[in-house]
Amino acid sequence: MLKHAVIIASIVLASAQLSHAQPETTIDASAQNNALANELTPALDDAVSSGIHYLVTTQLDDGSWESGRFGKNVAITALACLALMSDGHIPGRGPYGDTIDRGVEFILNSTAENGLITSQANNGPMYGHGFAALFLGEVYGMTPGGDNARTTRIHETLVKAVRMIEQTQNEEGGWRYNPVPYDADVSATICQIMALRSARNAGIEVSSEVIDRAVEYVRLCQNTDGGFKYQVGSGNSAWPRTAAGIASLYYAGIYEDDAIEQGLSYLETHALPGKGTTTRSHYFYGQYYAVQAMYMAGDEHWALWWPAIREQLIDMQNDEGSWDDRSVGKPYGTAMALIILQMPKRYLPIFQK
Repeated sequence: MLKHAVIIASIVLASAQLSHAQPETTIDASAQNNALANELTPALDDAVSSGIHYLVTTQLDDGSWESGRFGKNVAITALACLALMSDGHIPGRGPYGDTIDRGVEFILNSTAENGLITSQANNGPMYGHGFAALFLGEVYGMTPGGDNARTTRIHETLVKAVRMIEQTQNEEGGWRYNPVPYDADVSATICQIMALRSARNAGIEVSSEVIDRAVEYVRLCQNTDGGFKYQVGSGNSAWPRTAAGIASLYYAGIYEDDAIEQGLSYLETHALPGKGTTTRSHYFYGQYYAVQAMYMAGDEHWALWWPAIREQLIDMQNDEGSWDDRSVGKPYGTAMALIILQMPKRYLPIFQK
């Protein structure tokens, strides 16, 4: 517990440099948070450009995106905006600043008095809440500071969202679908951990005890084969939740640990893109976390994973610029694919080392 608190304290000091920072506008291979040689390719640039055009042209008038049976959804809206921010755009600035600005308004207007960010179409409110809070944390961290009504509103909404997460953590240390502290699973838990990390990077106070308990929960979900199960207790390992489990530990401030090494080994054995071993179930969700885990791991892990997922996603893109997730829909699949493909740009504070 003390060890984790010390780690979190160091994160706060380091993240102060990121709070309200502007994204870099040039690529310099010597900069730690900019793309390195050969990470970005002309084919990737074309795919991203086409995908962004698809997202921008499918936004609804109220700033939201809807995706299949999920309708207008705060999670999909947050992810679509994060995909645009991954290209360096921020609310009100850049070619798609207005698009993100409308997305921010939809998220702010979807916040209840108790801090829960949700929409009528949300399936599992805490999923949407976690992604939406992550988005607001990134907006707050990438937008120049200023004493204006919009900044104040984002700050107040983000603080309420963080408090909601803290108050709904269950006794095991995790979260589940609904904002009540009765149950937990790895999938919902990573959403809340990333939201808390983003908020803390942006200067919002986050309880270190909540982080410590979340780490304990995630550890309990790891099997002896290095993979992660869905919930504490019996359960088989699966690659999407293993990616989420590894990412949880990284974003909680743990960077070197046997649990991480074992999890990375499981991922590389069972889910390396192009090897034909990955199921399409939860594909975009799993790769979204897997690419983050491999980026955080760096070195040979990133060198192995990045070219493989880059080429696989480019091959999967539809002619109209979208990526299709058969369970959730094209806006969701497209947003996830774009976030993955733009990881090397390192514009989002959450992805900056």
